Amino acid sequence: MKVHLIDGTFELFRAHFGAPNAKNSEGLEIGASRGLLRSMAALLRESDVTHLAFAFDTTIESFRNDLFDGYKTGEGMEPELFAQFPIAQRVAKALGIVLWPMVEFEADDALATGALRYAQDERVTQVQVLSPDKDLCQVIGSKVISVDRIRKREYDTAAVVEKFGIDPTSIPDYLALVGDKADGIPGLARWGAKSSATVLAHYKTIENIPDDDSEWPLKVRGAKNLAIVLSENREDAMLYKKLATLRLDVPLAESLDDLRWSGPKQELLDELCKELDMSQPRLPNAG
Repeated sequence: MKVHLIDGTFELFRAHFGAPNAKNSEGLEIGASRGLLRSMAALLRESDVTHLAFAFDTTIESFRNDLFDGYKTGEGMEPELFAQFPIAQRVAKALGIVLWPMVEFEADDALATGALRYAQDERVTQVQVLSPDKDLCQVIGSKVISVDRIRKREYDTAAVVEKFGIDPTSIPDYLALVGDKADGIPGLARWGAKSSATVLAHYKTIENIPDDDSEWPLKVRGAKNLAIVLSENREDAMLYKKLATLRLDVPLAESLDDLRWSGPKQELLDELCKELDMSQPRLPNAG
């Protein structure tokens, strides 16, 4: 069987920027919630979708904000989008999809924890993490892939190496050096995508990179300056790596069997569709 783990926060953002705006009879913006409901119903109609979970960031802040003041926050988020966060979680519940609402951790942490946990079950042939987020590439392995539903592209280990020039396990080190604007990780000066990939393809981790570039058996443009920047900012680099490393200890209560889809919660779905001023989505028969 396949397990599908959904980046619910991304799906809501995707619907917000991709679906038309709409207001219900009470004047509340519901366009993203409508789009999310339709998207999740379409996913459930796919023939190989039987076991799934929906991870969601109840708030944008997490434990990482306590580690670094510059880490991403909800500042600047459109109020109309943030107001639909509770509705997005109700979408998952109404459809009968296991919901992982995150507060201390982030949705990505739950996805990473779940991916590695369920991949260990011999009944599972593949875990698909439904998200284009590059952070999640770090958990890709023999039974785990990530899926970009927008571009309809799957990423396995070979695809990560092709795209970034490094193994999946080096993704946190790569983001620490290059930076990740979306998460507020600044990275190190001079360390661009090409130089970081070249160095990490050899050393794998930041910890293994010598401070003295004369010890590097590599041809890297500006190696001397890169080494100086790293040696002077190694503590920062390790903090950024910690921020970019997904946690694998999120306390998820559900077993693999708990993820089996057994149909919607019809009363909740009726109430939600009435609130969203929309007809019931087409759903498959529960297996």
